[in-house]
Amino acid sequence: MTIPTNDTWSRDDLGGVPRETHLATLREHLVARGEAERLVDVTYRTVASPVGELLVAATPLGVVRVAFDVEGHERVLEDLARRVGVRILASPRRLDPVARQLEEYFAHRRTTFDVPMDLRLSSGFRRRVLAHLSEIGYGATESYAQVAVAAGSPRAVRAVGSACATNPLPVVVPCHRVLRSDGTLGGYVGGLDAKRALLALEAA
Repeated sequence: MTIPTNDTWSRDDLGGVPRETHLATLREHLVARGEAERLVDVTYRTVASPVGELLVAATPLGVVRVAFDVEGHERVLEDLARRVGVRILASPRRLDPVARQLEEYFAHRRTTFDVPMDLRLSSGFRRRVLAHLSEIGYGATESYAQVAVAAGSPRAVRAVGSACATNPLPVVVPCHRVLRSDGTLGGYVGGLDAKRALLALEAA
């Protein structure tokens, strides 16, 4: 029996299924088997959005990273390889639930995210800040000082800024809802234009 190469595969070889579909199915089987046998550390895909293409990455425990274009997706994947594991595989279908919720959020059909999260990239005070950020309601905002109080360290305003700047799950964990005490934007990992767009989206 001759096994066709990538160049000679046809619909007839694959029972009428387009080669791209067949390869995608094989990839998903590989991912599923890899996760079941703990052979894959991270799966990822990209999602189109009004604030640019987002990289979404997950471990078997949950979503571990959401990254904006400006962060450099390749750099983000390299960082995940160092901090989580080198076995990284593109797998759009495995991240469909997250992608769908992001699409619903940007289409004004979702106000909260309901996905498992892997927060291993944050720890200590930063983790406490992230926990509180998820409690800030859709369309609401808080100051860095208010978040510091809620996280249990009223004087740690700058540390709150650092926690927001290093938030591994922007949009899903809404650090864009944190402003300076005077109402100005402060910083944002995706850039100030993205922060303005997210706040405007929720205010609409």
